[in-house]
Amino acid sequence: MSNRFNSIQSEFQISYRYEVFFTKHLFAVNNLVLCDFFNLKEQEGTKKKVLVVVDDGILLHQKNIREAIQTYFETNVTSVQLVKNILTIPGGENAKNQNEFWELVSSAISEYGIDRHSYVMAIGGGAFLDMVGFATAVSHRGIRLIRIPTTVLSQNDSGVGVKNSINYLGKKNFLGTFAPPVAVFNDSSFLVSLDERDWRSGIAEAVKVSLIKEETFFRWIESNVQSLVNRDIGVMEQLVFDCARLHIEHIRSGDPFEFGSSRPLDFGHWFAHKLEYLSNFSIRHGEAVAVGIALDSIYSFLCGDLEEKEYLRILRLLLGLGFTLNFPILLEKGKENLEIALEEFREHLGGKLTLLMLDGIGKPKEVYTMDHSILMSAFDIMVNFR
Repeated sequence: MSNRFNSIQSEFQISYRYEVFFTKHLFAVNNLVLCDFFNLKEQEGTKKKVLVVVDDGILLHQKNIREAIQTYFETNVTSVQLVKNILTIPGGENAKNQNEFWELVSSAISEYGIDRHSYVMAIGGGAFLDMVGFATAVSHRGIRLIRIPTTVLSQNDSGVGVKNSINYLGKKNFLGTFAPPVAVFNDSSFLVSLDERDWRSGIAEAVKVSLIKEETFFRWIESNVQSLVNRDIGVMEQLVFDCARLHIEHIRSGDPFEFGSSRPLDFGHWFAHKLEYLSNFSIRHGEAVAVGIALDSIYSFLCGDLEEKEYLRILRLLLGLGFTLNFPILLEKGKENLEIALEEFREHLGGKLTLLMLDGIGKPKEVYTMDHSILMSAFDIMVNFR
């Protein structure tokens, strides 16, 4: 019998394109960045809808943001129809922990007839954007998502990437999708109202990407520590821009949908994710990443890959920015959870442990195992570093 009907092969490629805009006061009626975007997307004979979902924490500082959005669309935007009911949902990591929140977004998509050619516009922090992005990606197999990140962390890292997720079964980002946005609008005016911890937290991702991508950016951060601590908005705008640039360059040239086991942008994250859970998310993501960066930098030094002066520069930079490397929960439960964190991260990667360590500042190095005794020594050095 002939075997010529046993198999059919299918292979195809899809091109994705999205732009990250940098602006101030996005919803001011004289700011036409958003209006111009919609006009370019207009299709003759069709008028699409926009559902806006806002992190309710923003309302504490911008009480009139819903009215500002409505006025902006009434004044400037004729190519799309704004859904009048602007949905507000609690932000923070809790937005990803409870199914009711992403279900609220999906219900609104259904209720207001948001089809695959319409838009969901999410305005909030990184965890909030992850949750809304997940709901948007699984509704109708994918709605067009516009992200408006409102924190340093989301503007320079998660908000400009292609991942969406929620936490499930006690595991961070266990359910998720790869679904690029159609556009990202980074509005630096949102950053002014951040508290000290959230202002600082996002800087950790900039330190991370500098260590694995660009030594000159690391030196720039070192030279601007005091300006960042003093909340110089111009310096922060530059940091956000350069960090976003390096993230997007990696996504464009690397493995955006993570088919392989290597995830360079997760440098410092394998223990950070566990630390967030151990603290019941009282420790911010960026604060946990700073700990993860310190731990992996010390480990790289103890393995002979990173010079002593380099690891000391890294730890001093983190402390100079105001990060803490010896949270009480680290002293109580840190050591006993190191191996657990490694195993959970290995599972998250898909079976093969592949971690990024440092072979110098700006010089990453993949490793596939970690020496237990060296890791314990690195942990001790970290929590006792002053």
